[in-house]
Amino acid sequence: LRTLGFPRVVAGPLATARLAHLGAEVINSEPPQGDDYRAIGPMRNGESARFTVMNRNKKSLVLDLKQPQAVALVKELAERVDVVVENFRPGVAHRLGIGYEQLKACNPRLVYASISGFGQDGPYAGRPAYDVIVQAMSGIMEATGDPNGPPMLVGEAISDVVAGLFASWAILAAVHQTRRTGQGQQVDVAMFDTTLSFLVTSMARYLFTDTPARRVGNRHPLSAPFGVYK
Repeated sequence: LRTLGFPRVVAGPLATARLAHLGAEVINSEPPQGDDYRAIGPMRNGESARFTVMNRNKKSLVLDLKQPQAVALVKELAERVDVVVENFRPGVAHRLGIGYEQLKACNPRLVYASISGFGQDGPYAGRPAYDVIVQAMSGIMEATGDPNGPPMLVGEAISDVVAGLFASWAILAAVHQTRRTGQGQQVDVAMFDTTLSFLVTSMARYLFTDTPARRVGNRHPLSAPFGVYK
């Protein structure tokens, strides 16, 4: 399985990393200045630990997508790969000339995965999103922390990670469908949607009892005895 990626920071790189772990050939494209995560610590020997964790097992390609030669090369590569992954803000890939419809014309079997904060269309599609924003909007902060305290950030970039995991799963489902039908498709993964679906306990309680998520500290919101004990 050959994948061409234009991922950045966490969600996109994690999705392609999961494919690489399973044995896919992943060609990772970066702008001339490099991925933002190359400059994020902790550092060792001038290399970012976080970038390395997200991008091991991948091949590297530097492309300035504002140059026509780079876009022509992407279209040439699109003919030879099974999957393309990008997590630009919606509309950016199309403006660069490497959107789904543009690359689909080169390869009708292409599975093209787009990861964004709020999906490729809809009222919030154009909004930028970082993990902390999605944690707040999805309600996971509302379920995290002391019951007498404020909502709290989960101690990991959970919305980025969940979006990357859902994307890799959806990509493999789409590849399976393509092998059956011969037709590719675009996979639309939103950080907000995937984080919301991650809140299985809070959502189940709300849908059946109209009780919103609430903070319970180190206890479980529904089960007992179930918590953190010395």
